[in-house]
Amino acid sequence: MVLQVTDADRVRTLVLDRPDALNAFNEELYDATAQALLEASADPGVAVVLLTGAGRAFSAGTDLLEMHRIATDPDFQRGAHGFTGLVDALVDFPKPLVVAVNGLGLGIGATILGFADLAFMADTARLKCPFTSLGVAPEAASSYLFPTLVGRQDAAWMLLSSEWVSAEEARRMGLVREVCAPDDLLPTARRHAATLAARPISSLIAVKRAMAEPHRDAIRAARDRENAAFAELMGGPANLEALRAFAEGREPDFTALP
Repeated sequence: MVLQVTDADRVRTLVLDRPDALNAFNEELYDATAQALLEASADPGVAVVLLTGAGRAFSAGTDLLEMHRIATDPDFQRGAHGFTGLVDALVDFPKPLVVAVNGLGLGIGATILGFADLAFMADTARLKCPFTSLGVAPEAASSYLFPTLVGRQDAAWMLLSSEWVSAEEARRMGLVREVCAPDDLLPTARRHAATLAARPISSLIAVKRAMAEPHRDAIRAARDRENAAFAELMGGPANLEALRAFAEGREPDFTALP
């Protein structure tokens, strides 16, 4: 099992559970998380979903070793949902999504905050959008959602620099509502999730729809632009250099590349 699923008081908690891989998303975890969101969406007994990670990381993003296999092995078997299916499930998820960032969040472990209705972060956690260091493009509609959430310059720094962002900086930007001591993170997130879950599900859905609907077309357009750019760059010289460097335990050298 790569995803723990538990229910309590109309809150469904999803725990990313690949701690030895820092909860990096392989095809199995993408499929499990997307399917869990689809099931929670359809379950009349679920009012709120709370997402967090097991161990010292929230998620290290896409599993780079598996990404290298996908880029180089035409016979690699992809999952039923994959990354695109998870993003679609997030875009369409009709109920409140609460995210508790318990540790490192890279790639989708950071960009998923664009879909959070409430987000909380341990004060020891950090975020990174490592797209330029991997020679690829943004993902998960972050090129639209991040500027909308935090403003152009903070979004540009996160998406262009591939630098770490601290929990306090994430709170200042508006990516998370509250920064907590690690031991207080889940109790705080659960308390807020329980407050929402005590409200009528029909009303929660109506409020979220009213907030999200004006952005849906722009989110989908951003996702399509990003997917096209990602497909163009994945397997290209910069991406292959980044993946080789990761596999060899060294820093990539892009100085000879455009």
